Amino acid sequence: MISRFSALVLALGCAVFFPTTSRAADESTPGTRIVLVGDSTVASGTGWGDAFAKLLSPGVECVNLGRGGRSSKSYRDEGHWGKALEAKPAWVLIQFGHNDQPGKGSERETDPKTTYRENLVRYIAEARAAGATPVLVTSLTRRNFNPQGKIDPGNLQPGLDGKGTPFPDSLNGYVEATRLVAAEQKVPLIDLNARSIEQMNQLGPDAAVAFDAKTKDPMKPDKTHLSPKGAEETAKLVAAEIRKNAPELAKTLRP
Repeated sequence: MISRFSALVLALGCAVFFPTTSRAADESTPGTRIVLVGDSTVASGTGWGDAFAKLLSPGVECVNLGRGGRSSKSYRDEGHWGKALEAKPAWVLIQFGHNDQPGKGSERETDPKTTYRENLVRYIAEARAAGATPVLVTSLTRRNFNPQGKIDPGNLQPGLDGKGTPFPDSLNGYVEATRLVAAEQKVPLIDLNARSIEQMNQLGPDAAVAFDAKTKDPMKPDKTHLSPKGAEETAKLVAAEIRKNAPELAKTLRP
């Protein structure tokens, strides 16, 4: 017959050798996979994607499938979206706009009020059907300042080859379309366009040079893609927006 003391010892022993899972461990969402979908402003080496991956908690996997030169149309047509779904992500962050603009060619161009919106809605539906939660990200701003040292949607951009006649920045239409689709489809929105414009206007044109990607010709600075510092600072904006607008996804971020 076992004594009360012996029973207590056995109970304590079981508590030591068979611990329960803590709530904090549950909330860290280990093993979560996040896939990044977009153009060169997301892609490895030119965008914020890889720097964002470093802000995630241990055990959270980030697959950067951003591809340079792709639009919401060509990314799908070339099979990249299929690969994103095949990765079986829990979350998909989707950012397009730069290569959807007029002048990019018929294989890439979309209309912000029609085909671009339709593409985003289709991405959202297919991500959900695959068991992933979609998140829309507005286009990273170009760092072209007006004479007053500010960035605004009406700024003139260089010609498509860096030369020629400047044209009005038409990102604004795609940014607004992304916001509207996010609201209509009830998906989290990371308003990177608004946050990056705020960031640039606070820094000013001189400090913003540190964000420019290196080019072969120093007389032709890259005001679209990101240096390592630019990528790190932009990734912080993405993380801050996630904490504000996507609390479940925020659980994957480092404290």
